Amino acid sequence: MRILLLVFILSFSLTATAQQSPFELSGKTATTTYTEAIAYYEKLDKSYPEAKLLTYGRTDFGKPLHLLVMSRDRIFDPVQIRKQNKRILLINNGIHPGEPEGIDASMMLSRDLLKTGKLPKDVVICIIPLYNIDGSFNRSGTSRANQNGPIAYGFRGNSKNLDLNRDFIKTDSKNSATFQLIFNTWQPEIFVDTHTSNGADYQYVMTLIPTQKDKLNHILSGYLTKTLVPDLYARMARLGYPMIPYVNSIGETPETGITGFIESPRYSTGYTTLHNTIGFMPETHMLKSYDLRVDATYKLLQTFIQVLERDSKIIGANKRKADETVAAQKEFPLAWKLNKSEVNDIIFKGFEAGQRPSTISGTDRLYYDRNKPYSKTIKEWNKYEPALSVQKPVAYIIPKAWDRVITLLKLNQVKLKELKSDQKIVVDSYYIGDFKTVTRPYEGHYLHSGVTVNTVPQRLQYYAGDYVVYVNQPSNRYIVETLEPQATDSYFNWNFFDSILDMKEHYSAYVFEDTAAELLKNNPNLKSKLEAKKLADPEFAKNAAAQLDFVYKNSDYYEKTHNRYPVARLVSDVKLDLK
Repeated sequence: MRILLLVFILSFSLTATAQQSPFELSGKTATTTYTEAIAYYEKLDKSYPEAKLLTYGRTDFGKPLHLLVMSRDRIFDPVQIRKQNKRILLINNGIHPGEPEGIDASMMLSRDLLKTGKLPKDVVICIIPLYNIDGSFNRSGTSRANQNGPIAYGFRGNSKNLDLNRDFIKTDSKNSATFQLIFNTWQPEIFVDTHTSNGADYQYVMTLIPTQKDKLNHILSGYLTKTLVPDLYARMARLGYPMIPYVNSIGETPETGITGFIESPRYSTGYTTLHNTIGFMPETHMLKSYDLRVDATYKLLQTFIQVLERDSKIIGANKRKADETVAAQKEFPLAWKLNKSEVNDIIFKGFEAGQRPSTISGTDRLYYDRNKPYSKTIKEWNKYEPALSVQKPVAYIIPKAWDRVITLLKLNQVKLKELKSDQKIVVDSYYIGDFKTVTRPYEGHYLHSGVTVNTVPQRLQYYAGDYVVYVNQPSNRYIVETLEPQATDSYFNWNFFDSILDMKEHYSAYVFEDTAAELLKNNPNLKSKLEAKKLADPEFAKNAAAQLDFVYKNSDYYEKTHNRYPVARLVSDVKLDLK
């Protein structure tokens, strides 16, 4: 009998231990590896019919992305879920594997929801266990020099040394393409991407970056600012984790004031905004102990689920209205600027900052004194306004040669039509006037900015199989902010079209001198333009080569495609021969 009792106790103990995550088993000092995480979720899949572990696509590391779906009704078809008017929450973990709180918190939360039978009725929860698989295998305890634990963790860059939280438009990684497949398949109303901060020292364990309210569709923004964010703050405070906006200081310390974070579409929450999904980037404080950071993340994710369940119908209705509004929207911002004249006062709980001699250099250095906590009113600037906007065209026309663009549009569920036959079409063409380019590569690209364009009406030849993208879709923001070259994270700025900036033909000056003379003789208007340019520009008047080039570029010899942006704008709703 005693032996049977011992076997029972041991069996019960092993079963209980098997319920625990590697984080818990480590005494809450270590974070879970990729292999451990997937094994853990596979066990949940086998143990609970309300959970299903799906795989999608590939990553740069050769492994698929996993997605745990938890559905109280045991329905795992996103189309059917939407038909039932349920909300979908997507949680992404480990985009930076050195910031792993979400990895461990999500494992425990999913277990607890399944084990206690407390899955929400009207919310389906989707969890990417670990997004940057590549970086998670590159483990150390030193790559995040400012961070207080865990013992070991992954590296920010993936196996191509890409920061995957800069890759949501350019899509250089297979991870990004697979994420976009998951996102556009499930179409979540709320998205949460878990992170850890860098920066100042202060009392808070959790800071929060919501989707920038002024960039978000106004219907969603109203709910975000008046209901969702205040509720998250109030609930987290009651749970012992008061929050503050992400501490993006104007000066060296928070007392100088903070600004709201402006996330362009290269970032996860900037990308999701293009699809009218409300996004959040929780950032736990790097200097707090790891167990507290995981606990705060757990409680915040739990709070998201509770609020989504409560407001399920409102959130669904808001998303539908936002999609309808964006489909009919006429004007779209392409870039944003901070309104420095509009400021809020917020209570901030920090630590007194001071200066003391550096043991390295002997000069004064910043430090924070945790023996001197304070609560002060500081300034927050969080009003953004459009710096540049554009009126949408009826449609964009994209030659089929630009297949990478076509692939990404299709991946984002943009509806495209193909020309059925060769046709000449009157369009507005952009010619790239000027732009700036970084002097060193950024995330593998020589990123452009400050683009100016000249619009020229033209009648151009298009061919069967070229694509027409009508701008009357819920995905309008994605369409406009990728295809308009002046948009911050446009395909043009990410170098998709750099080949159009090269001239493919030129001239030999000694030969073209005679041709240019004949052109000026036979074209009085060209001669007048040249003389006017000389009068207006003394340097030009002294530069023979520049004058010859002027004649060339204002003649039929100059290639019409040089600097012509290949995506044209259809500005009148003409009938096209479409498939």
